[in-house]
This record gives sequence, structure tokens and C-alpha cells, in this order.
Amino acid sequence: AQVVESGGGLVQAGGSLRLSCAASGTIFRLDTMGWYRQGPGKERELVATITSGGSTNYAGSVKGRFAISRDNAKNTVYLQMNSLKSEDTAVYYCLARGALASYWGQGTQVTVSS
Repeated sequence: AQVVESGGGLVQAGGSLRLSCAASGTIFRLDTMGWYRQGPGKERELVATITSGGSTNYAGSVKGRFAISRDNAKNTVYLQMNSLKSEDTAVYYCLARGALASYWGQGTQVTVSS
């Protein structure tokens, strides 16, 4: 199985970006997909997750600004990021969690300039 992110880049504070992540190959009973991030000098942290049934979970720091969505037919998850802040600067990693294993993408860089 493979997980590939896209959509990162450089944006000014207050701007928006949309990340996409596609899982391909065989993932037994794929359920939760989501996004984590790792900022400079920080540990990897949860951003948002979504189950195959549509239940979502957000980090408190992004609630009201970020929205996660999913296309189950395409095994694709999206992260719409609005009102970006400099503290959102990080490498964003996609997670695809199946019943037997979890798969991570290589990460996509998001840089917010103030």
C-alpha cells in the first residue's frame, strides 16, 4: 500500500491551502484516515482524522479553521486549511489506518509566512 500527499506550499498568514492524500494498493479494512504535522523542533501531533463513517476529530488549535473530508470511493482524504497562522508551519503527514496496519505518507511541507 502507498499513501501520497499533495497540495503543500508557501502561503501568507490568513491565507488558505488544501491538502490531498490518496491511499492506493490493498489496505485491509481501511477505516480512519487523517492528518498529523510536525513543526520545527516539535513532535508529530494530531491535526484531524475522519473515519469511513464520517466521524471527525480535530486538534483544538485548528478547530474552526481546518476542515477534513473524505471520498471513500477514492480512498482519498482532504484537509482544507483556512486562516492559516505562522504556527501552522510544519510538515503535514497523511495517515491511513487499516485493521492490521497503518500507513504514512512522506509528508508535504506547509509554510506560512507572517
